[in-house]
Amino acid sequence: MTPGNNGPGTPEDDDPFGYLYADGQARGAQPPSGGYGYPNSVSRVRTVGERQYGQQQPTAPYGQVPPQQGAYGRPNPHYAAPETLPGGGAPTAPQQPAGRGGSGRGRGPNTKGLLIGAVAVVAAVVIGIGVAMMNGSDDDKKDDTQAGPTPTQSQETGSPTPSASSSGDAEVELPKIDAKALRLAGGTTLASDVKGAQADGGVYVTGFNQVGATVTWTVNDIKEAGTYRLYVHYGIPGVDANATLSVNGTPNSSPLNMKNFGGTPVGDWEKGWQETWANVNLTEGTNTIELSCQQGNQCNANLDQLWLTPKDGA
Repeated sequence: MTPGNNGPGTPEDDDPFGYLYADGQARGAQPPSGGYGYPNSVSRVRTVGERQYGQQQPTAPYGQVPPQQGAYGRPNPHYAAPETLPGGGAPTAPQQPAGRGGSGRGRGPNTKGLLIGAVAVVAAVVIGIGVAMMNGSDDDKKDDTQAGPTPTQSQETGSPTPSASSSGDAEVELPKIDAKALRLAGGTTLASDVKGAQADGGVYVTGFNQVGATVTWTVNDIKEAGTYRLYVHYGIPGVDANATLSVNGTPNSSPLNMKNFGGTPVGDWEKGWQETWANVNLTEGTNTIELSCQQGNQCNANLDQLWLTPKDGA
């Protein structure tokens, strides 16, 4: 056999796939039949664009090649590219899945968010350290102040400093008088026969049960003009009594009530000691307070002590 084209049957025609090419078809190459000569074999060679997926392939009797659905050189519509169809456009590049954030390109981890979080943590730690250092500095200053070598005045003397409330109490302290310091008139006199009087030595004023009987108290050093409360300690024999109260020569509109508030037995002078009070208006400086037995009064009482308090009775 010499080189060259010696017609059909030459080695060039032995190519089993020659029928697939135009020059092979020009030389008369034919597709093989019967599955390349093997019984019951299936032909696996298909013309490009021939196979249709999803459809049943036609069968042929044993030893015969099934009919081809498309001729060589004719495109199969099932495999036609979109651009070859009417209205088809140019092929487009495959679309990549969109990443997070709506971008057409996929993205990796959100490193920007991680970086912001790390910076926030570091800032919080730095702020915490700064606050701790400032608090420590303040504590050191306080310790230095408390540990100072110079003691305060209260530490030196060992006694507390007087408070403002104590001085205020001293300012509102008001006068008090016993019976023997009163100025007596109108038949009044001093006695100490009935026990229970609170005045010094148990002395009290008696003889007050007659019209014109009077006791007078001159009050000095009133710091501020205003209304005060006058208290009177008295004794009765279980029977209500009263008297006329005058301040700086002016009688009060109502008498001083010396009622039997304790309900003591009638005739028992020792158990009849009680106290009463009335509001009086005083001026700054010196004032005169007078108790007297006038017409219409029931004056059968012994007088023991008189004292003043603020209007609220404290």
